[in-house]
Amino acid sequence: MSLVPAAAEKNTRSAVGNEAVSSLQSPVKRYKGLILSVLSGIVLALPFCDGRWWILSWIGFVPLFFALRDKTRLQSFALSCLCGVVFWSITIYWLIHVTLLGQILLILYLAIYFGIFGFFISGLSTIDYRLSTFLFFPSLWVVLEYLRAHLLTGFGWALLGYSQYLNLPVIQLAALFGAYGVSFLVVMGNLAFYSAVSFQLSAFSKIKKCLAFALSLSIILAYGYYQLSRQPKAESRKLFKISVIQGNIPQELKWAYGSQAFILDRYIRLTKEAALDRPDLIIWPEASNPGFLGDASDARVNENIFNLAKEIKIPLLVGSVVRAERRYFNSALLINEFGLVGRYDKLHLVPFGEYIPWKGTFKFLESIVPIGDFTAGNNYTLFSLSAIRYPLSAKFGALICFEDTLPELSRDFTREGADFLVNITNDAWFKETASPYQHLAASVFRAVENRLPLARSANTGVSCFIDSRGRVISRLIQNGKDIFVSGIKTQDIVLSPKTKSLYQDIGDSFIAGCFALICFCGIIRNRKP
Repeated sequence: MSLVPAAAEKNTRSAVGNEAVSSLQSPVKRYKGLILSVLSGIVLALPFCDGRWWILSWIGFVPLFFALRDKTRLQSFALSCLCGVVFWSITIYWLIHVTLLGQILLILYLAIYFGIFGFFISGLSTIDYRLSTFLFFPSLWVVLEYLRAHLLTGFGWALLGYSQYLNLPVIQLAALFGAYGVSFLVVMGNLAFYSAVSFQLSAFSKIKKCLAFALSLSIILAYGYYQLSRQPKAESRKLFKISVIQGNIPQELKWAYGSQAFILDRYIRLTKEAALDRPDLIIWPEASNPGFLGDASDARVNENIFNLAKEIKIPLLVGSVVRAERRYFNSALLINEFGLVGRYDKLHLVPFGEYIPWKGTFKFLESIVPIGDFTAGNNYTLFSLSAIRYPLSAKFGALICFEDTLPELSRDFTREGADFLVNITNDAWFKETASPYQHLAASVFRAVENRLPLARSANTGVSCFIDSRGRVISRLIQNGKDIFVSGIKTQDIVLSPKTKSLYQDIGDSFIAGCFALICFCGIIRNRKP
């Protein structure tokens, strides 16, 4: 009996089996880059959904790095854009409560920055793994974040560094180089991890990259723990008591006809409750005044607020829309028993929310998003309480709405002489989502960068107090919730002698250093034979 037919049959079955396995593997291999890009976007976004997952940011780019191996620049751009679309779709999903089309357009625009990042780091399997290139990746990312925060009026939301706002030792780096310094470190950590697990690197090269990152992280952690352990001397400490009001006024009710009495009654009741704690200052949220200051039709509403300050004899910081000379301002008003003491008009308005940039070009957007018609202020107004509460001398700057996402604005207030910062805001637009916590993260960084305490009064939360090291020392909580509840919170904040941070001195010079490093690394790579 011949064995050839049997052997042939066996080979045929084997070939068929291999072909079946190959047919199953080929789609996976074909879509591997897409799968890894999507995975990277998800992992990077999760810490912005819950800050307790901050550790994921340190490995979030790794799947994308693997996806870009041996890819052309165009392929890398496309895959990185996909990663960006996934990241921003998860991170700012709450914008759908305001505008769906506007959300889609914003996501597509923001994803381009991911694409540019991928374009310049394409071909990871053939990359030069010298230490100069190890610094190129985080420098490129930081410069792109800075551009995103400033181009086309800027969108400084969800910087990579903000994902670490609960990682207190690491965020002390912000006092030196701002939030961008933390972003730099996180990208460097991703690259170190990628280098450690990449089979295309020699053991020596892996050790070199990991040691460089480990040394940098160790120095930063040592600095962070040292700063967290520092306490101002007892004789130099000055306590300042503040009460914040959280009205929890639904957005659909805020400007509804006939709602003025209800809104004003709630704020008056909460303010009188806070006055029992005898604070030095009581803070209302952004646009909490249900009327317009300067509008004759709202004279009764404004009179009630001024009478309230006269009755309790405690200064009020009230968020209000101000009408002056047919223009409208989003303002913060300091009122005491004698009347209006000071007024700050919001300097940086929200584009396509409070105004339309280049109105002639983007007028059609009025039908897409609810756009106000506000005028920006032009002065860095500091409020002084020395003349009001004579035993104390304190100055503070008020950041309205998303102004706390602008590092340079807080820095300018600090350089003008602020002893503490205040953020008044209204995040009711975005419902019970991750938005208020993402907003809180920005406030934490402003406190660390300037080494100043910060008080937040938010219409629907999070209303809280942050110390100069970024610790949320207390927050308003009712029935286990800190958003979409009403109430008051009173806290002593520590006004210490002004200690300048390096960031106050150099500002965003770190960005210029990153740009110079990009140019240097580009020259080095181009000179490689």
